[in-house]
Amino acid sequence: MQDHTHHNHAHHHDDGSAAGGTLTRRPAPPAPAPAKTVQPHAGHAHHGGDDHTVHTSGQHAGHSTAMFKNRFWLTLALSVPVVYFSPMVGHILGYMAPMFPGSAWIPPVLGTVIFLYGGQPFLKGGLQELKDRRPGMMLLIAMAITVAFAASWITSLGIGGFDLDFWWELALLVAIMLLGHWIEMRALGSAQGALDALAALLPDEAERITDTGTATVPVSELRPDDLVLVRPGARMPADGTVTDGQAEFDESMITGESKTVLRGPGDAVVAGTVATDSSVRVRVTAVGDDTALAGIQRLVAEAQASSSRAQALADRAAAFLFYFAAIAGVLTFIAWTLLGSVPEAVTRTVTVLVIACPHALGLAIPLVIAISTEQAARAGVLIKNRMALERMRTVDVVLFDKTGTLTTGEPQLTDIAAAEGVNADGLLALAAAVESDSEHPVARAIVRAARDRNLEPPTAGSFTSLTGRGVRANVDGRTLHVGGPALLRELGAVEPPTLAEVTRRWMDRGAAVLHVLDGGRVLGAVSLEDAVRQESRQAVAALQNRGIKVAMVTGDARQVAQAVAADLRIDEVFAEVLPADKDKKVAELQARGLKVAMVGDGVNDSPALARAEVGIAIGAGTDVAMESAGVVLAGNDPRAVLSMVDLSRASYRKMWQNLVWATGYNVLSVPLAAGVLAFAGIVLSPAAGAVLMSASTIVVALNAQLLRRLKLNPSGVR
Repeated sequence: MQDHTHHNHAHHHDDGSAAGGTLTRRPAPPAPAPAKTVQPHAGHAHHGGDDHTVHTSGQHAGHSTAMFKNRFWLTLALSVPVVYFSPMVGHILGYMAPMFPGSAWIPPVLGTVIFLYGGQPFLKGGLQELKDRRPGMMLLIAMAITVAFAASWITSLGIGGFDLDFWWELALLVAIMLLGHWIEMRALGSAQGALDALAALLPDEAERITDTGTATVPVSELRPDDLVLVRPGARMPADGTVTDGQAEFDESMITGESKTVLRGPGDAVVAGTVATDSSVRVRVTAVGDDTALAGIQRLVAEAQASSSRAQALADRAAAFLFYFAAIAGVLTFIAWTLLGSVPEAVTRTVTVLVIACPHALGLAIPLVIAISTEQAARAGVLIKNRMALERMRTVDVVLFDKTGTLTTGEPQLTDIAAAEGVNADGLLALAAAVESDSEHPVARAIVRAARDRNLEPPTAGSFTSLTGRGVRANVDGRTLHVGGPALLRELGAVEPPTLAEVTRRWMDRGAAVLHVLDGGRVLGAVSLEDAVRQESRQAVAALQNRGIKVAMVTGDARQVAQAVAADLRIDEVFAEVLPADKDKKVAELQARGLKVAMVGDGVNDSPALARAEVGIAIGAGTDVAMESAGVVLAGNDPRAVLSMVDLSRASYRKMWQNLVWATGYNVLSVPLAAGVLAFAGIVLSPAAGAVLMSASTIVVALNAQLLRRLKLNPSGVR
């Protein structure tokens, strides 16, 4: 066991070789790596959902949600008179638009404004794709509206006698495209909205405690080691440690758990959480970009910007459709020209190029990924890399690190055995009295156990720490000791046979054993073990119910690992593994053909997290979570892994449903528009093509929105 020094008391317990691994405490997680995000402090700007720029690269580079929204509404307003004064629409709907000088020029003039203003994002994007020689969705949209624009002007100017009045289609096409991209950008901006919401969690001011009282200062002026007062109902202005007082903290914005958590002296508290019922004094440990909240912001921002294999698949599909439409257009023109109908050739070709626009395909993947990322964040699962979301559905085995992940990482008193003639509660009360002045985790566990049993330990004095052996104190005129085997040897004490039999069983299962001695007489013993999280039992069972195996890796002794594995019914155990060798266990599982998700506490599991198909770090804000894991669980509930599995499977189904629908529409409609069934009297008119294209876009968008029905509630997993 590591040595822990607290204030003036160095408290060292020799817990025996069998127990050494059980209660080994990892070093406290380092402070979060600086987060390169908007600093959420006094003076920070909170943008509304439509004002932010979502993409930094790709088809929407430099485009904001507000830009698409504004262009959509103006385009829609201009489209109304264009459609109303269109002779083709009037003929279809059976009305006659009023005629007056210049009325015939309303569609061409307004249509041109729509093309140049509403179509500008697509024209620029298409030109860039053409320059990059990477045809995709923007080029297809640009091609469709350009063809409609040119054909309509030819008709309006009376060139060649063509009847290609497509102004109304051009107007609706641009409006539909802008609407679709606005919807997409709003969805993709949800993660940015979450960032803004996280930034809003910080107060603008804090009460800093000074020598003369308290002073209200901007949060931006706080520095590490400042002492701040947090009143009931107030939010934490920075990360820190409680020094005085205790309060129930609402940490739901960080962990996703609605239940409040009691925090007292020595406990860490996080910026943005709320002290619900009492005032506390807190020593600031991290401010600004170093806080866990800022770290979470950075993770969400990275999730937004990351690309994915499935999205690349959609881009390849768009490139295929561009060539498909271009070739189909050329063949259509040649075929109808050879049949002797040049006007029909132009009409069919224009229709093919206009309806080949893959807007539904462009929505298929981004909408699903964006909504998935947003849903995950609301459940306390921060997806740093979208590939992790896609891979999670293929995972065969989840490998959990034991300490701090499946277990609390804190010792917990599990058994008491008293010698003949000694009362068990009395024994625990004496042990708590001796340990009451120590802040060692083992001492705190014993004192906590006595308090939980409503025991009143007697007053102890003359506390002394015996390095590597235990502690000593005077209680009611007696000199009592609490310690492990080394203390027994030093005092020449011998356990009674019946007690020795019990403690041997404890050691065999990996428990730490501490004896309570009065002089040279052994009064009894207590066992302490690393407590298994109740949530871990549910997580393991739920994963197995989904056909996923569960394995555990730990540096603890084999008997310790086996005891935890038996309790949780884990499929496979790797024990006595050095931290540096954990990634080898991941590789060993992969060598068997298994796809591995590694779940660690983000302290020394970075190689394993990086090697696994999906790395999941428990506890946001650690350096490892930032750098090595694709997913971070904001809280410490292992059941949140199930949220990743369920979300991955659901989002994958939606992605493929949308891809099949979007590409299927194009593959079927383009040949019909080209007139391959014209001999049978079946021809897809430009009007019908535009309607079907709009319907395809709406279906894809609505299908993606169905993901919101998926409820990711870790506490409700089965």
